[in-house]
This record gives sequence, C-alpha cells and structure tokens, in this order.
Amino acid sequence: MSAPHLLLHGDRLALAMTTAEHLAEYHRWETDPGTILGYGTQLPQSFETRSAGYESQARSDRQARFEVVRLSDAAPVGMTVLHVDHAVRTAEFVMLLAPEARGQGYAAEAATLTLDWGFHLAALRMVWLKVLEPNAAAIRAYERAGFRPAGRLRQAGWWHGESCDELLMDAVRADFPGPSRVPG
Repeated sequence: MSAPHLLLHGDRLALAMTTAEHLAEYHRWETDPGTILGYGTQLPQSFETRSAGYESQARSDRQARFEVVRLSDAAPVGMTVLHVDHAVRTAEFVMLLAPEARGQGYAAEAATLTLDWGFHLAALRMVWLKVLEPNAAAIRAYERAGFRPAGRLRQAGWWHGESCDELLMDAVRADFPGPSRVPG
C-alpha cells in the first residue's frame, strides 16, 4: 500500500487524497449496516456499482473528496466529501467513518479539517449537511466542528424501521472554531 498524500494535518488526523487503491475499504465502510442506518439509505451497493461511481466522481470538478487518515499509523479511517455548488460558493458536506473508527472522537476533527479546507482553500461561503435526528453522536461532533442548526425536514429520514426528521446544519466562516491548519 502506498503512503497517503497528506493535504492538511490536524492533531490526530489528516486529510489525504482518496485513492482507487482503497476503494475496497471505502466500499466495506459504505455497506456496513451502521453506515446504512446513519445515512438512511436502506440499500447497499455492489462493488461493481461503487467502482463505476468512484471513476465518475474522480472526474468531477464539483466534489472535493478526502480520505481521513490517522496520523499515528497512516491508516485510512474515513472519508469526507464537499459537493460544491460553484455558482454560489457553497457545498454539501458528507462524512463516512470506518465502523472500527467510530466512537473515538474522529468525526469532529475530520469535519473541522474539511471545513478548514472549504473555507480557507476552496473559498466557500457556507457548508451545509443533513443528519438524522436520532444520530445524537453525529450532531454533537458536527456542532464541535462549527456546524449550527439550520432547519428540519420532517419525516424525511429512516432510523431503525421508523420515520424520523432529518436535521439541516450549516457553517459559515464566522462559525469556524479556531485557527486554520492551512500552512503559510
């Protein structure tokens, strides 16, 4: 396995470029039942479908895709994505953590690093996300990264066999907690 190309360093994590070499890992994370529950997607994708999607996404100029790497051992532990709307300089944020990396406090740092990239390098004005209301751990992590409540989509989500609200959260540069990790 090649060493990751690190873009932005945090305390325990870094953002790196995603790589086709890790596609099988990404697919494993995405098809984990806990991931499917958290995203509210209900359906797993075959590896062939995911692989074709990765190739298409890699050619897009509307996505900034990052692998989240643990600095202590350079292991990939997740990924974050900014789906950029260039016309208005905003982006939707999506995060995926490996099942074995959940519950270790990585989500807030990964979100913070991605917001740092978005505000200081991609010149975004606002970043937003959707999260299922019962996912309290994710909501706390997003708040620690600087996201704030912005709205609610009633009964738009699905959690353990029941409809639930999907919360909208957003962050603007003024909400960003602390100094930038962007060098220079």
